[in-house]
Amino acid sequence: MRHLLSVAILPLILGGCASTYPSKVTASRDPSDPSAEVFSTHHHNPIAGYQHRDPVDPRPWRKLNDDAASEGSDAS
Repeated sequence: MRHLLSVAILPLILGGCASTYPSKVTASRDPSDPSAEVFSTHHHNPIAGYQHRDPVDPRPWRKLNDDAASEGSDAS
């Protein structure tokens, strides 16, 4: 248990001692500069590919299993 705790805490301690931030976090230019690069954002509709499907009654699983087996049978 003590070994597991030290293995879990060691990366957190070393990560907190990092002297530089990742490049995606830090700004590459002064934010008050009007010519600074601005990343564009796009709105994506979260339900764009939605297709309504009605519930169906269950079918006999043995027939479905036999149909699936006959489609892919390669006589092996």
